Amino acid sequence: FDRLRYVEIKHGRISQLAFLGNIITRAGVHLPGNIDSAGTSFDSIPDGWAAVGAIPQAGLLQIVAFVGALELAVMKDSANGAEPGDFPGDFRNGALDYGWDTFDEETKLVKRGVELNNGRAAMLGILGLMLHEQLGGVLPIVGQM
Repeated sequence: FDRLRYVEIKHGRISQLAFLGNIITRAGVHLPGNIDSAGTSFDSIPDGWAAVGAIPQAGLLQIVAFVGALELAVMKDSANGAEPGDFPGDFRNGALDYGWDTFDEETKLVKRGVELNNGRAAMLGILGLMLHEQLGGVLPIVGQM
């Protein structure tokens, strides 16, 4: 069960970032500068799935390598053979705390439940955005897909 919960939390965290990134770029907020040395600006990269095809191949390889390095070396969990954390999805690894140890056990359980539910909502949210992007049309707040 711990392995399944770890995977659910990890996918929830990734989905939260994906959903937020999708909404922010659709709102017109982009990083300043260029994405590569050829002068391709961040503003010229389209939103959604079209962005994957517009990013230079070397950039995609860098992203995959970075995520792979994080997965193999940094983001270790007890489900992946790291030192046992307090719970599945505990990536502190003795380095980061942000005050987690100052909460009582009941507060910790509530916060973990909130993160789990927000992750589940984000998984459905990004799935909905990707689906509607493929279908086309206009969504409230998001606008033209």
